[in-house]
Amino acid sequence: MSAATGPVTDKIDPFSKKQSVKKPKQKRSQASSRYKAKGGTELVPLPQLKDAPPAEQHELFIKKLQQCSVVFDFMDSVSDLKGKEIKRASLNELVDYITAGRGVLTEQVYPEVVKMIASNIFRTLPPSENTEFDPEEDDPTLEASWPHLQIVYEFFLRFLESPDFQPSIAKKYIDQKFVLQLLELFDSEDPRERDFLKTVLHRIYGKFLGLRAFIRKQINHIFLKFIYETEHFNGVGELLEILGSIINGFALPLKAEHKQFLIKVLIPLHKAKSLSLYHAQSAFFTQLAYCVVQFLEKDATLTEPVVRGLLKFWPKTCSQKEVMFLGEIEEILDVIEPSQFVRIQEPLFKQISKCVSSPHFQVAERALYFWNNEYVMSLIEENSNVIMPIMFPNLYRISKEHWNQTIVALVYNVLKTFMEMNSKLFDELTANYKAERQKERKKEKEREELWKKLDGLEINATVNNKEVKSVPPTSTNTPVAGASPAVGTRYAPYSPTAHRLMAK
Repeated sequence: MSAATGPVTDKIDPFSKKQSVKKPKQKRSQASSRYKAKGGTELVPLPQLKDAPPAEQHELFIKKLQQCSVVFDFMDSVSDLKGKEIKRASLNELVDYITAGRGVLTEQVYPEVVKMIASNIFRTLPPSENTEFDPEEDDPTLEASWPHLQIVYEFFLRFLESPDFQPSIAKKYIDQKFVLQLLELFDSEDPRERDFLKTVLHRIYGKFLGLRAFIRKQINHIFLKFIYETEHFNGVGELLEILGSIINGFALPLKAEHKQFLIKVLIPLHKAKSLSLYHAQSAFFTQLAYCVVQFLEKDATLTEPVVRGLLKFWPKTCSQKEVMFLGEIEEILDVIEPSQFVRIQEPLFKQISKCVSSPHFQVAERALYFWNNEYVMSLIEENSNVIMPIMFPNLYRISKEHWNQTIVALVYNVLKTFMEMNSKLFDELTANYKAERQKERKKEKEREELWKKLDGLEINATVNNKEVKSVPPTSTNTPVAGASPAVGTRYAPYSPTAHRLMAK
């Protein structure tokens, strides 16, 4: 096609995204993706509550609540500066008024308070721009409207903690829909907001008995979605912290619902890939381990399914995650009953034996630290006949082969402890290990000799084949055309020169 036929459209390069250079990560600040600000709304300063006559304070309080329901766009830092300052001052005044005043929370105030709070905090959260967030390297994304949001959350907390607060009236407005929207905000990337939300939700759980089962159910759904679908939710650590105090208050005996939550949700939560990203903050895993231990302190019979569940989800390729698992196992062993320890000792110490022999020194070191725990040592001593045969082979081998001298020193201490614990069994295990090693060496020697024999046979076969190929033909007579060759006649190999001479 000639250039004169018309403008040529640019072709889309399907690999343009792959070719783009990734921009360096930087600290970003963002607001919500949806604003409910009313266009053209201009706030007018209202009289201060402390200067108003007592008879007019109630009405002025409601007006200020309505005024603070207006939301501003903080992405534009220079727009509506006067209105933003008026709202900020009014919010601070509301916090002081509800904190110091008595009898200010009348029934007419509740809908206005909840409406103001909902207008400010409930919003559509934008999708994350940094899907590979690393808490050690990346700064968290901060909410641009935080100057107002912070005071709104502070007001919300003072409202819930006020001596005048009446849950019987507030439950009409703080209902399941309100709680559901509140839980969605836990996915905010701003850690300051999640910290406020954690305290607010905990207060709501304590004040509203009718919402407790619903809150637990919705947290359950968030965790299941996190485990099996998205593998991403910013507020998992905060929700686990709330659950820790909730589990602590469970009545005995535990309901089947609570046991199912432990086995079907908390244990599978250990397999989350993003778990290893939280080692710096420790919020995720520390709270998860705390929740599990709380269950075991209330019901010791749950120990076996919990430990077997952890062994099922034991990390294979992430050493940092493996170190965290070992830490949780030690916390469980701190509260385990001897009768339950007997049930799990064999599979547990098989895994610990693998960890001790890990080439990653931090994993091996964390596993060997178990022998510094007095209670764990007493359990091992009571069951030395089972545990020592499991641990001894790897310990003895590591003492001779491991690359890290710190690990070798720790292994020598463990072997010394075993020897003092049960010297007779230690001697038997040593003799058996040496006998097994002798058998292995013998088998290895036999295997090497067999390979040498096979190599010799292959060399002989190669020499024979060369000799056969170099044998001259027994007859060079050219057969008559059309005549069948005599039986046993051998011919020289094909030669192009001979073929041309024969053709002539």
